[in-house]
This record gives sequence, structure tokens and C-alpha cells, in this order.
Amino acid sequence: MNDIIETGKPTMSSREIALLTGHRHDQVLRTARTLAEQGVTQSVETLYVHEQNGQKYPEHQMNKRDSLVLVARLSPEFTATVVDRWQELEQQVVKPALPDFTNPVEAARAWADEVESKLRAEAALEHAKPAVEFVERYVSADSGNKGFRQVAKLLQANEREFRAFLQDSRVMYRLGGEWMPYQQHIDADRFVVKTGVTDDGGHSYSQSKFTPKGVNWIAGLWAQHKIAGAA
Repeated sequence: MNDIIETGKPTMSSREIALLTGHRHDQVLRTARTLAEQGVTQSVETLYVHEQNGQKYPEHQMNKRDSLVLVARLSPEFTATVVDRWQELEQQVVKPALPDFTNPVEAARAWADEVESKLRAEAALEHAKPAVEFVERYVSADSGNKGFRQVAKLLQANEREFRAFLQDSRVMYRLGGEWMPYQQHIDADRFVVKTGVTDDGGHSYSQSKFTPKGVNWIAGLWAQHKIAGAA
């Protein structure tokens, strides 16, 4: 269900993501298309031949970053599962020809490269572990709506970095002196927005808060953001 593209990097298909998350493939495909149309991801739509009827159907091939963005949108609780699957895929990448171990310099260089590669992979996973573990914990938590600072604290995120992430990911934007979620996220029940007038009646205000569903969702996005940044 996955292929090795010309660059030697593995890809994950929307069909495999459907299997990993328990969603129907048409749901996964629809979300993949939406993310690509919005410019959030750069996945490629291809055709595969159905094993039973021989007919061709569409699917999306995604790199690591885009697959994690998709899973964060669909089912953040499966982020850790997909990370584990990516480890398996990356270990399957065809390795270059073995160095000439009769040459001490070449053998030492090959050994050093291998150790460095393993250390980078371990560091990336360790760096992302708190966010991934948070996703798993929060799924079963019974919490109310939370403000920006509360969510940043739960994610152990630097507020300035988290704010920039929300803006760059088109989750929130600045409107006047307030930060507001994009309408699509309000419609998806990820935020609640309260509007009103100050006690003195002089100023109107808007206050946005993450719903429990929204915290769950943004935790998944934050997890894949940290993984991508550490890799």
C-alpha cells in the first residue's frame, strides 16, 4: 500500500491511513483532497487497481509531514500509531551499497554516518513524545472549553511559538486586538466564540476558546508540527 518514490523516500497512501485510523477510505480521500486544495498539503492523487474487481480508483500518496497533517485533522488519537508505522516504512527504504570495509577510512565513515542517523531519528521521536502522549491522554479526558494560554500550558508549548503556529496553520488570525478562529474551525465545533459588551457599555469584545474537540484536534496538529521540526 505504500511506494518508494524516486527520491528514495517512502510515501503512505490514503488507503493505508484509512486502515490505520479505522475510517472509510472515501472519508480519508475527501479530507486529503480538501487539504491539498487549501494548499495545506502537497499530496498527489493517483489511481490504484482494486484487487477484486480490477477497476481503477483514486487514492492520495503522501509524504510523512502531509500524512501526519491528515491524521491530525481526521483522528489525532492515532498520531502515535501513524508515527510507529512511519518508523517501519523508513526502515524499509533501500540502503545504498555497502562500503568497502577493507578500507579503514571508508568503514569508519560508514559507521559514523549510521550512528548519526540513528541518533537524529531517536532525538526527533523523543522531542515529539510529550505532544503525542498528550493526545492519547486528552482523548479520554472530560474537560470544558479552554483559552489559548490554558491550551499552550497543556501542550507545554511556548506561547509565542504556539501563536505563530496557529497563525501559519490558518487556525487563528488577528482581528483588531483579538485572535479569532477561521470560520471553518468554528463550524467544525473546535472553537466557541463569545461576543458581548463591557460592563461600562463602552466596548464590544469577542472571546474565543477551544472546545474539548478543538483541544484534541490541535494537540494532534501540534504533535506532527514538533515531529516535523525535529526530524
